[in-house]
Formats: sequence, C-alpha cells, structure tokens
Amino acid sequence: MATETVKQEFEEEEEMADMLVQLLKLPPVTPLLDKLREDGVVVRRAHPFELTQIRNFIQTNFSTGWADELTPCYSRQPISLFIAIRDKKVIGFAAYEACSRGFFGPTGVAEWERGKDIGKALLLAALWDMRAIGYAYGIIAGVGPASFYTKACGATLIPDSTPGIYTDMIDRD
Repeated sequence: MATETVKQEFEEEEEMADMLVQLLKLPPVTPLLDKLREDGVVVRRAHPFELTQIRNFIQTNFSTGWADELTPCYSRQPISLFIAIRDKKVIGFAAYEACSRGFFGPTGVAEWERGKDIGKALLLAALWDMRAIGYAYGIIAGVGPASFYTKACGATLIPDSTPGIYTDMIDRD
C-alpha cells in the first residue's frame, strides 16, 4: 500500500469507540525494549529538538491532524511522546495526553516496520509512563485495531463511547 493511500485511510477513518486500560495490571515493558534494542530499534521519550523530524514523519505517514495533535505533548514536562528509531530515523511514535488528560494516542508505526512488536513497545512505554505520573486507568481514544489493544495491554471497549472526544470536528481540506 502506498504511503499516500495509508495517509488517506487515516484521514478518512470513521469515528471509533474508546477503550479503557487498567494501568495497574500492565505487562512488563523492559524485556520488550531490550529485545528491540538488540534488533536495532530504540524506543525512548522524544526530545524537544526533534520536533520537526517527528512531525514530518507523522504528517508523511499518517495525517496532518495527528501531527497537529502532538503539540500539547511538547508542552508537558516530561514530554508525553515516545518514539521508535532505527538507524537514526523515526519509525514509530506513541503519545499520551495529546487530546485530553488521561488519554493515550495517537500512535503509529511505519508500514514497513509493522509486525515487529514496535507498536506494542511504544504503547506499553507510554502506558507505563501514565501509571508513573499517577493514573490507575487510561483511555485509548478512537481505536482502530481493538484486538491489538486487548492483546497488548488488556484494554476493553467502553460501551457507547462513539464518537467520544472527536465529535464536532472541523472538516479537513
């Protein structure tokens, strides 16, 4: 699938349900991070001086809306954005408290890097960070692959949560 097609799918995605995850029962993330590092992938918190490169990656591979949504992540201390890099290039990201307090997302991994547990590592790194700042539960907003979140962190669908926080949005040109 061409990058432009992937980008279009994310921009045209229908509103989807939210999920709830209990942060007090998260699986460990350190063994996964260590394995990825052995495979040449580093998952870590973003730095402020990387904003342009990260924004360009997200805008190119996902959407301008997601790139815009990360702005609040950089106003938080510590920054509420994790990235995955290989060969000094961004290949994935996961944000929390981007659209609202206590919310995870957006998140994404480059198409050519999917299926390698990078998305799971980013998800768990961000969720563990939410737990560290005091949350017992987190909301995963407007999920696409609900089965991924259920398997990765035990998230459950929140009944009647569509359209959720992404209601009354401005049309994208």
